[in-house]
Amino acid sequence: MLKTLSTVSVLLALSLMSCAKRNRSSSAPEFALKDANGQTAHLSDYKGKVVLLDFWATWCGPCKIEIPWFMDFERQFKDRGFAVVGVSMDEDGWNAVKPFLMRMQINYRVLLGNDQIGNLYGGMDALPTTFLIDRQGNIVSKHIGVSSGKEEFKDAIVHLLDAPRVQADVGGSRLLGFLTGPK
Repeated sequence: MLKTLSTVSVLLALSLMSCAKRNRSSSAPEFALKDANGQTAHLSDYKGKVVLLDFWATWCGPCKIEIPWFMDFERQFKDRGFAVVGVSMDEDGWNAVKPFLMRMQINYRVLLGNDQIGNLYGGMDALPTTFLIDRQGNIVSKHIGVSSGKEEFKDAIVHLLDAPRVQADVGGSRLLGFLTGPK
């Protein structure tokens, strides 16, 4: 009985440590990329906003499923401090991207990425790769591949938009108050 209780205690402690690691946020890497108009955009331009940062390509089927969702989110939440930023990873550059943007009538800012920016964000093993970034510039989630549904993204966005704008410093790690819960 005592051995079973000890085993359960150890497993519970490991589980709690695992949860704490998942809730730790990391700062989103800064970048300077050009948009379709030749203007340079920095991630820091969006400080104070919740950002959906989507790495995609014109040839990517799952990307074409999610882009209309992201356009809806941009329309629905932009007045609440939200922005979608697309980063095209097309090797053909603006020759491939600009016609696609016009055809899809994309309503959010799209930037042209490269391997360097992809590596800053942990490498692009698959597209789409989408990050949700909180108002303080921290990555709070990463999603690789097509999402299981539009509502999954929407719920996460609403949660971040409704979250208190304060951060707590817990044990040397910066954790968002809404992720760590009350103390």
